[in-house]
Amino acid sequence: MKFLVLCLGNIGPEYADTRHNVGFMVGDYLAQKHEARFELGRHAFTTEIKHKGHTFVLAKPTTYMNLSGKAAAHWLSTLKIPKEQMVVVTDDLALPFGKLRLKGKGSAGGQNGLKHIQETIGTDEYARLRFGIDATFSKGRQVDYVLSPFSDDEKIELATRLEKAAEAVLLFGTVGLERAMNVVNVK
Repeated sequence: MKFLVLCLGNIGPEYADTRHNVGFMVGDYLAQKHEARFELGRHAFTTEIKHKGHTFVLAKPTTYMNLSGKAAAHWLSTLKIPKEQMVVVTDDLALPFGKLRLKGKGSAGGQNGLKHIQETIGTDEYARLRFGIDATFSKGRQVDYVLSPFSDDEKIELATRLEKAAEAVLLFGTVGLERAMNVVNVK
């Protein structure tokens, strides 16, 4: 079976280590662990990894966060992967740092990347793995916060949290959404 893992973030060195790029970080973690290299494709950097007999196509959109739907639509169509076999990895201000939440459908929750994906593919029924980045910012400073690096305290735990997110992605593909949600969402 083949799965699309759409890892959200923004391209460019100025965004590389920011909270908003945690989706890219999860993709990079998976690629590194499986000794895979990303290559530039249409609307995304992509690579493939294998795990327990399944193929996971990792895609990091080159369209910037707010136009992530272009990459989702293109790669779902090109690879002939049904929406049920796509998981989108993104940051979430509503969750504490490092907390994971796997869902099979739902609103964009103010996340513009998810909003564009939903508009482009015409449904909110696709899996998304939300990675908590907390919301410790002053009123009116949300953009500055999500585009800033993790704090020193958060950086200490970041590798462990990225590993857990990577495990959640692979679990989604190997045991299915419902069973993966039962594992990921209780921790």
